[in-house]
Amino acid sequence: MVGTYSEYSEPRVVAPVAAATTSAVSWGAVFAGAAVAAAVTLALMVLGAGFGLSIVSPWPGSGAGVTTFAITTAIGLIVIQWVSSALGGYIAGRLRTRWTGLHTDEVAFRDTAHGFLAWCVATLFVALLLGVVAYGTASTGVQATATVASGAARGATEAAPAAMPADPTGYAIDLLFRPAPNTQAPASGTADPRQEVTRILAHAAATGSLPAADKSYLAQLVAQRTGLSQADAEKRVDEMTAQVDAAAAKAREAADAARKAGLTTAFTAFLSLLIGAFIAAVSASLGGHLRDDRI
Repeated sequence: MVGTYSEYSEPRVVAPVAAATTSAVSWGAVFAGAAVAAAVTLALMVLGAGFGLSIVSPWPGSGAGVTTFAITTAIGLIVIQWVSSALGGYIAGRLRTRWTGLHTDEVAFRDTAHGFLAWCVATLFVALLLGVVAYGTASTGVQATATVASGAARGATEAAPAAMPADPTGYAIDLLFRPAPNTQAPASGTADPRQEVTRILAHAAATGSLPAADKSYLAQLVAQRTGLSQADAEKRVDEMTAQVDAAAAKAREAADAARKAGLTTAFTAFLSLLIGAFIAAVSASLGGHLRDDRI
């Protein structure tokens, strides 16, 4: 009896696929590209800081405003990410080990991944370095503040000065209790009401308005301390509160402008990081392609 083919044929053996013995990541190229990107970033940041100091000025009415400074900072961040990521990604792609026996698409993906990894390492390094610098600056500032505060406390204890505490409303209060021209303020043994007035104004600034009772009370104090009539005292109170309100409004406008500038800078920083990641990946793919063409 003749057997079937399946009985006499040898069993079929499937050879396992050989696993890769090396990693697909050339970490030497990645770290080399990251080092270049980080160094270029730091160099351009120093240059940008120089340009930033050149456009600002401590003198009123001169130098760039908050909006101009924020826009300039945003453009600088994009340029820094563009240049440093392009160089770092290109170095990472150009120095990586050549892969043989791979599909073109796989080579392109690995080159792109190397550029992205180089950007990641460089970004983390720069962020860590800036964090260390910021922490050191903050620590130094805290120590200096503590030293100054300790010295001021000792001086106050030894000298016991009767000076008013530093307060934005101090000058306005001095104007409030300034005697009228050709009028001698009546001598009085009562305590100086400036601290009480400071608290009244602080409450008015917190609530946004000066109650009528407080306004009348302030006018009475002014009339007693300065020798002015009640009507003139009320007029002076109105002028003083108008000055305080104007200063508060100006401070709010400055704070809002700073908030908007910070918001613009934050969003632009995020956009610059995305641009840097993309540029690094594309540059690494270009560098790997040029390397393969020349070997």
